[in-house]
Amino acid sequence: MKKLLIASTALVATAGMASADITISGSANAGIHSGLDTAGASTAVVADGIYSNAGVAFALSGATDNGISFSASVDVMAGNKVDQGDFEYDGDDDGAMDLGAVSMAGTFGTLTFDDAGIDNLYNDAYTAADVSYSTTVGAVSLTVAHDTSGAADANSMSAGYTASGMGFTLLASDGSAGTSASVAVSYALNDTVSVTGKTDQVAGAESVQTITASTTLNGVSVALSSANNSTWDVDLGYTAGGFALTYGVDETDGWTATASSALGGGATFAAGVDSNDSMYAGVSFAF
Repeated sequence: MKKLLIASTALVATAGMASADITISGSANAGIHSGLDTAGASTAVVADGIYSNAGVAFALSGATDNGISFSASVDVMAGNKVDQGDFEYDGDDDGAMDLGAVSMAGTFGTLTFDDAGIDNLYNDAYTAADVSYSTTVGAVSLTVAHDTSGAADANSMSAGYTASGMGFTLLASDGSAGTSASVAVSYALNDTVSVTGKTDQVAGAESVQTITASTTLNGVSVALSSANNSTWDVDLGYTAGGFALTYGVDETDGWTATASSALGGGATFAAGVDSNDSMYAGVSFAF
């Protein structure tokens, strides 16, 4: 997973347009890891050792005289890295220059181009799309994503609506077995407590209904979820003064615990351990 953070330098130029900006940012990460699964491996491969990487990103943005804004990004990263969120070892980066998304936005909405780089809106484990379009119609937000190669599970859409503390979300994606879709309704009981109900129908499978309740108060967060397929999750968190702790457990008794602390000057320490005896610990720097 690439994490390129914090802008430090901006170059401003004009050339027949309203404005144009190039922002340069950099990052570096280093640490140790043990027992992490190797991402993309067809069979279980456990990795131990150190990780270290550094990268530079260029974010380009501007606007035409008639009010259409546009943006693009290019980045390069070298070294090896870990995915802290998934407790995975991602291996070596090729050190090559990579093109990110190119987008245009205006009163018509936002059009984004990113070859095989746009996550499926229903499930990011499905095939990534190449182009997406998003817009807002009144209080309704709409996004569609399309894959030009014609992969069976790549085309997807999302719709959302929020009013009076209630939120409605519809996600859908096509596939060889039919259309998969989920509908979620959330309600904020007050400033600290919210409840969400969701039904998820994967094509060719039984639908799953899930209820989630969450609350946050004085830096302490608690989220509880339970589904009709006998799965459940409990997630706890605590944040204060740049320090954060999380703990999560599910019906399999699998658990994860993480800690992070801002060290100042763009540096952050993070560590994690889980029930599979996997761990990582290291420092990230933003330039």
